[in-house]
Amino acid sequence: MRPPACGRSDVVARDGTADESQILVALASVPLFAGLGKRELRKVAGAATIAHVPAGGHVVREGFTAEAFYVILEGEARATGMPVRSHLRAGDFCGEMGLLDGSTRSASIVAETDVTAVKLPRKEFLDLVDRHSEIARALLADLAARVRRLETALREADARVTG
Repeated sequence: MRPPACGRSDVVARDGTADESQILVALASVPLFAGLGKRELRKVAGAATIAHVPAGGHVVREGFTAEAFYVILEGEARATGMPVRSHLRAGDFCGEMGLLDGSTRSASIVAETDVTAVKLPRKEFLDLVDRHSEIARALLADLAARVRRLETALREADARVTG
């Protein structure tokens, strides 16, 4: 049986208006959004909110459907469930692939301290991509560049093994 959507995570939206400049800076540091211009990045930031996860709470849970992408602004968290960078702090992010494909989470992220994060819900993000082709094109270019880097790394690794 498949677990329910991640809506039961311990993430709660913080009261008040999100600080747009804080969200912009956080999103601009994410490689997936590096190809976006300021205008497009502002559109993405407009779909994001500030969320809070209390110490001990889950930002995301392994096996649950990806419903949002997060960039940590304050606090520390740990990743469990797969061999990933296990300690996360301000500037680190999670859920990038789930934002795009909506698949289940491959790891859990648990807040070690109170965590404040930018939360970009998948539904709102996909609505933006549908309405703004320039965002979609920038994301496609980034993903193509990643595939090319992986292909190069695989060729180099293969050459070391066979050569």
